Amino acid sequence: MRNTYIPYPVRIKQTRVETEDKQLKSFQLEFINDADAEAFKYAPGQFAELSVSGYGEIPIGIASSPTEGKDLLFTVNKVGVVSSRLHDMKAGDVMGVRGPLGNSYPLKAAEGKNIVIVAGGFAVTTLRSTMIWLLDPANRKKYGEITFIYGARTPGMLLYTEEWKSWQASGQANVHVTIDREAPGWDGLVGFVPTVTGEVAPKPDNAIALICGPPIMIKFTQPVFDKMGWQPDQIVMSLENRMKCGIGICGRCNVGPHYVCKDGPVFTKAQLDKLPREY
Repeated sequence: MRNTYIPYPVRIKQTRVETEDKQLKSFQLEFINDADAEAFKYAPGQFAELSVSGYGEIPIGIASSPTEGKDLLFTVNKVGVVSSRLHDMKAGDVMGVRGPLGNSYPLKAAEGKNIVIVAGGFAVTTLRSTMIWLLDPANRKKYGEITFIYGARTPGMLLYTEEWKSWQASGQANVHVTIDREAPGWDGLVGFVPTVTGEVAPKPDNAIALICGPPIMIKFTQPVFDKMGWQPDQIVMSLENRMKCGIGICGRCNVGPHYVCKDGPVFTKAQLDKLPREY
């Protein structure tokens, strides 16, 4: 069994600046060894540690889908030493990926149900993975109606714009994208994600909701689903913002008795209702 402390060596295949403030950048990574690519089996909702030699590692949600091939996609916010160094790296540079870590969204259990996805800010990464997986021709027929609700502060802070526009145009999903406030040239929805979710009013009948976003968004989105009659076991949330070491050693992700990195980061609201409101 592979040592969980040792990252897989990967090469940066290409990079792309995602937002107008240039703080978010996507990295497409290819495994240097074919055997490593085969060993890295992951599912939407999981995360990994990105390591840069001499600088450290950071936990980042996996934005690619297993249906897209062997390459991995990560979108990284430039907020610290490791992420800043990573933003300076170029195609061809070598780094490490340790994982996959944590659990995943319950897509097998959700077969036959309607899916509601609610994403805020750059936490849309693992839900981008989920949407790509759900809309793959081999998987789409297993699910009912798919609703995608996503918001960011401004149009220039929205991620994966061409992709969600294509989902919208294809008619395979109901896509509702919003920004916090009016902006020049924007003719889409305006309002915070919880408000728009209430306006869209997805029905709880035979459905499951997958939610990932900043803590404040999650806090105000939960009551919206409660008000619409959703039950706690129908609401699934990711607490990926609490990740640190990823393997339950450092203890920084604890919520009550749980190590979020090992028992999560994906939990139902029914599970979280039994824990301290530390998330």
